[in-house]
Amino acid sequence: MIKVGIIGANGYTGYELMRLLANHSGAKVVYAASRSMANTPVAELYPALGGAYADMRFSVPSAEDAASYSDVVFTALPHGLSAEMGARIIRMGKKVIDLSADFRYDNLAVFEKTYDITHPCPQLNNTAVYGLTELNRKKIKSASLIANPGCYPTASILALYPLLAEKVIKLDGIIIDAKSGQSGAGRKADEAFSLCESALNFKAYAVANHRHTGEIEEKLSLAAGADITLSFTPHLLPISRGILATVYADLSLDEKAAQAAYKKFYGGEPFVSVLTAGALPELKSVTGSNICRIGFKADKRTGKIIIVSVIDNLIKGASGAAIQNMNVLFGLKETEGLPLVGNQI
Repeated sequence: MIKVGIIGANGYTGYELMRLLANHSGAKVVYAASRSMANTPVAELYPALGGAYADMRFSVPSAEDAASYSDVVFTALPHGLSAEMGARIIRMGKKVIDLSADFRYDNLAVFEKTYDITHPCPQLNNTAVYGLTELNRKKIKSASLIANPGCYPTASILALYPLLAEKVIKLDGIIIDAKSGQSGAGRKADEAFSLCESALNFKAYAVANHRHTGEIEEKLSLAAGADITLSFTPHLLPISRGILATVYADLSLDEKAAQAAYKKFYGGEPFVSVLTAGALPELKSVTGSNICRIGFKADKRTGKIIIVSVIDNLIKGASGAAIQNMNVLFGLKETEGLPLVGNQI
């Protein structure tokens, strides 16, 4: 049985980790830490977890305790703090799966400019493996530090990576128009995410400067073998969870080539479902699951391809992907503990 520690367990990603791991046959949460909720019963903050964690209290975050009790530690802290905590745990010989942005970038200059901090562990960053399982499975198997992708990047990169790698689309002029449920902003109190401000409303935010843009561009540049610069605009949906990204790109080849590229990269993948050309997915087909569902259609009039990619931002976009990486890291069945079926109704 894999012993799991979670630091930053009071947030939505922490909750999802604990909820999903409660049904995992090969892993058990033995340590859940939160600075703001230390010594509070887990079930007091999240009554839904009471059946599995009735006797557990949130601990004071400690790298030493996490490493002592756990085989693998999920760190879900603000950027900068996750890197420092993760570095100490790795020095004590334990595996770390980081859900912050601290280790996602190969180019630290881009990271530091994006997050306006100096990276606290630049040498450790060189050892991190980007945890988009479908693209880096072999590297993940032998990693000590896995950098879990962001939610918007997961939906966007999975949609575009095969098409760029197989030269189905042109490198210039890519547009990602993405929409997220409110849980993507985390559990913090913020007027902009209050019911009165968000209900029956729909708005764009962080236009032309969203933090995930650089992460998406860096990973897609690897697929293309050339620098990618794209437009990314996020929007806030008046729902709790889910991401729908509509992507526009100019075709170099045709719709059949797009279908073949997706089949080459994702054929047999348990958590990526690519529809036949012309069929487009909806959010409700994936919320509650670890699935990324992708649909596409060529527009012969404009010479573009329109791709729709949907995920649950808290599962495939965060905690579910982290558990998927843990399963690969420890040689378990990749689907263990992860929902393959969404909340259609």
